[in-house]
Amino acid sequence: MRRLRPPATVRVRLTALYGGLFLAATTAVLVTVNLLLKRVLDRKVMMYAISVKNTPAQPCDPPPDPALLVQRRLNELPEGSPARTAATLRSSVLDYQWGVTLIAVAVLACVAVFAGWWLAGRVLRPLHRITATARRLSLANLDERIALAGPRDELKELADTFDAMLERLERAVESQRRFVANASHELRTPLAIQRAAIQIGLADTSPEQVERMRAELLEANRRTERLIDGLLTLARGERGLDAREPVRLDEIAEEAVAASRPEAERAGVMIRPVIEPLTVAGDAVLLTQLTTNLLHNAIRYNHEGGVVDVGVSPERGLTVRNSGPAVPAASVPELFEPFRRLRTRTGRSDGAGLGLSIVAAIAHAHDASVVAVPNPGGGLDVAVRLPALLPALVE
Repeated sequence: MRRLRPPATVRVRLTALYGGLFLAATTAVLVTVNLLLKRVLDRKVMMYAISVKNTPAQPCDPPPDPALLVQRRLNELPEGSPARTAATLRSSVLDYQWGVTLIAVAVLACVAVFAGWWLAGRVLRPLHRITATARRLSLANLDERIALAGPRDELKELADTFDAMLERLERAVESQRRFVANASHELRTPLAIQRAAIQIGLADTSPEQVERMRAELLEANRRTERLIDGLLTLARGERGLDAREPVRLDEIAEEAVAASRPEAERAGVMIRPVIEPLTVAGDAVLLTQLTTNLLHNAIRYNHEGGVVDVGVSPERGLTVRNSGPAVPAASVPELFEPFRRLRTRTGRSDGAGLGLSIVAAIAHAHDASVVAVPNPGGGLDVAVRLPALLPALVE
């Protein structure tokens, strides 16, 4: 069976890289110095041999290798002559120099490995800290951060990015926990009503009691159905769009206004539409839900004799402005979170607090922006800006 080699760590690879480059550079420098020394010695010994023999150099091209010329000149000299002694000294110096070079290269190789290992460990120390923090993380300690100190380099940027991701993850988990708790609470209420009606109300089987329990059970069932539909729409909006198609937003707004007029008449609220032609890219069903939620929210949280202004234009997109109780500016962002209701806006308690959160999710799925500002006299002014399609693209 073939044994698998353990993978080389980043520290080993960096050590090999640093050590290899350092050793290659120092070896190249030492070899270059030795070759230059050999060339100088060859020239000096040759000139000395020529001067000792008193034979001037011929005006011809020198041989390509000065060592051959030195050896030829020395062969013509007698044994024991000063030139022969100089040649022997040259050979000894070169041999000694190359021996010292080999020893130096071996020592430098050890130094390069040690220095490369130490330097790689120092460079990778922040990564080890990031890895240790990631291993310790769980849903119970998402508040922990790396908080890497030091110069603003790539590793510091990586650690800060990881901390920012942990912060977003902590907010998402906390939002999910709050969402699950609120959804459980909202579902528990109609279920408790149904159980009480079944256990207590049906103990008396008189026709009047049965009819009253029937109405309570139907109302609890409708509340549960609305909540489940709202949760499904919210999940679909947060998931995003699978496909986009041209949608006439003005026609959707007109249909939503017509469908909302009976509710507005019962609440004593007047709807004033100002709708211009506008075509956007998106999902018609979700955009209908978005418009309907904005209208129902504007009617529900209004007062008798109030107004709801509905506008569609290429400049502002879809706008819904209503009168009603005053809304604190600091509390406006909370309205777009699931199951959030302000006490000043709870004119009716049959909602689940998902209307504006569904609007925000659908707008996000369409790459649109939602801006809500309180009106000076009370109520909200909500604008959903969707990118309009050019007429040529629509056709």
